[in-house]
Amino acid sequence: MIINRTISIFVLLTLLCIDGRSQDQRISPLDVTMARYKDTYLKIVYSQPQKKGRTIFGALVPYGQVWRTGANEATEITLTTPILIQGKELPVGTYSIFTIPEEKTWTIIINADLGLWGSYNYNPKRDILRMQSNVVDTEAITESFTIDIETNNNLAELIFRWDRTKISLPIQFPEPKPKP
Repeated sequence: MIINRTISIFVLLTLLCIDGRSQDQRISPLDVTMARYKDTYLKIVYSQPQKKGRTIFGALVPYGQVWRTGANEATEITLTTPILIQGKELPVGTYSIFTIPEEKTWTIIINADLGLWGSYNYNPKRDILRMQSNVVDTEAITESFTIDIETNNNLAELIFRWDRTKISLPIQFPEPKPKP
């Protein structure tokens, strides 16, 4: 009886461990991109869907519809000081990033709602900023959806790449105020 109970407990613990590990493995892995300029720290957390031979924009990601800008949870941006994105101020905080892809331009949306799965509960009334960016067709294929921040002193470029599509937005980091 003690042996049967020990075996039962061992089997149960083994199943729980296997189940716990399988939940952490995602088809679209989590990624983070960061930039720092003096007092400003900028971080974007997103999941990377893969192309896998599929047609992406206009098919997997339909034109004219709000997209979570990645996979799984909505992409989130966090910043420690206000920054300018495409000349518009984004206050300190954490926000969701949504996009509306079109063939020639994208609408990039910074939204106050957090912790959303996908864009199913996206609420346009919570938008903080909306910006437009032109689509750049690239020669090279980017297999994994990728977000980069390319910095040059207090200027940077926020870049979204996937398949043969590139979208970019200019960022300006503030200069720290002199201390009295």
